Parts: sequence; structure tokens; C-alpha cells
Amino acid sequence: MKKLFLLALVLAFTINTNAQVKTPAPSTSQKITQTVGLTDVTLEYSRPSMRERIIFGGLVPYDKLWRTGANANTKITFSEDVTIGGSEVKAGTYAIFTKPSAQSWEIYFYSDSSNWGTPQEWDESKVAAKVKASIYPMPMNIETLTMSFDDVANDSVNLGILWEKTYVAVNINFNTDKMVSKSIEKVMAGPSANDYYAAAVYYLEADKDIEKSKTWIDKAIDTRKEPAFWYYRQQSLIYAKSGDKKGAIKAAKTSLELATEAGNADYVALNTKSLQVWEGKVTADK
Repeated sequence: MKKLFLLALVLAFTINTNAQVKTPAPSTSQKITQTVGLTDVTLEYSRPSMRERIIFGGLVPYDKLWRTGANANTKITFSEDVTIGGSEVKAGTYAIFTKPSAQSWEIYFYSDSSNWGTPQEWDESKVAAKVKASIYPMPMNIETLTMSFDDVANDSVNLGILWEKTYVAVNINFNTDKMVSKSIEKVMAGPSANDYYAAAVYYLEADKDIEKSKTWIDKAIDTRKEPAFWYYRQQSLIYAKSGDKKGAIKAAKTSLELATEAGNADYVALNTKSLQVWEGKVTADK
């Protein structure tokens, strides 16, 4: 009986020490993603509420740097380069800091997003972009801080910030036309040497149509600007599998020569062994 009592006591103690009461966070977190043209933009931030408080000029003092939310830094991530306020912003993640005033806001995109709150030491060199935004009064209170992607177009979007009776927006521009034009030029120009090479090697290794593989590896070699020993190595294997021993030997000799010039001992050894087999100097299992 005493053992059972002690076991129950231990179990009760364990449950009490491990139990945690879960309650809603005072400032809920939000993560939203918007595709603009060919670029993905992801925003992560925490959303404090008014709760009958004066926000701007009160909870958020005027003319002082604000984390633009609660808890961890508000972060925005761009999958491609963008332009903000005339500054080119590279693909990556940035913290968003703001400095509200009664007439306008200053909005900063800061390359160091690892802080919790505003940086202890502000580093101007980490400011990827800085924008001055006009204030648009709202006809009603926005209870909870809200950030949104507004006026989405193929090459631009407005990053909106709404709270209390204030709305500000930052225009972000994207290189959509340049990206689309580059894609069109690439497709219209036909497959690249790497495309032909990848297709030829896949057909070889997957034991598919070897004649197609031969056609593609030949096009890969013809299309590539600089000769590559690994291209000729694959050509030799493809020709050998197709039964064209003469073509395989020719390709292997070219691969061997290029590999020797490049100082690649592995390909020198591979080609040397293949040539010995195809020229009948040794059997394939040696």
C-alpha cells in the first residue's frame, strides 16, 4: 500500500511540474505571402491591439524609432531583387522599422533582421532602403495592427500599415518585365547546352532511346562555347551503348586530352580504362 501511495505521489508531482496553462498571446502573429509578377514577398509580424489606448503620440511616441509591431522584428522577405524608394534592394530578408510623426512616417528596410525590437546600436550601412510616407486618415479605428499588400500589379505593390486611424503605404517595384523578357529570350533561343546534356545523360542512365540520347549529346557539344571533358565522356558512353565503337573511341580520346589539360585525374583514369576496353587491349571486367 505504501508503494502504491508513493507511486501516485510521484505521478502527481510529475504531472504538476510538466503541466502548462496555455493562453492566447497578447499580440498574435501573422505570416502572409504575396506573389507580385514573378517574385514572392513574405511578411511576418506580431499584431498588438489598441485596447482603448492612444497609439500614435501615446503608446508609439512620435519621432522615435519603432519596431513596427510587437515581439520579434517585423520581417519582409523578397525572393528576387526589388526597388524601394529608388534604392535597389537585393533578394533576402529585412527588418521593417518606422519612425512615425504627426505629419508623415519614415520607413526603413534594415538588412539585419535578427534583433528583438529596435537595434541597440543603429547602423546606417544596414539601411537597404528608406522611404518617407504620407499619412492617410481613416474614418474609423483599426483596432489591431494590420499590414497588407495593396494595389497589386505585375510590377508593383503597396505595403500598407494600418492602426488606430492611420494608414501609410510604401510602394515596392519589381523587375517583372526584365525577368519575363529574359525568360522569353531563353525559351525562344531553344534549349541550352546544359539542357541537351542533362536530357542525353538521363536517357543514357534510364536506358531510354539511345538514338535520341546521341542526338542530344551531339547538340550539347555543338552548342557549348567551351569544350568540356565531362561532355565528351558522356558522349563516349552514349556512343558505346549505341554500338558505335569508333565514335566512342574518338569521344573518349577528346575527353582524355581535355581532362589531362585540366589536371582531372579521375576522368583521365576513366577514359584510359574505357579506351583500353574499346580498343581491345583489355577485357571489360579488368
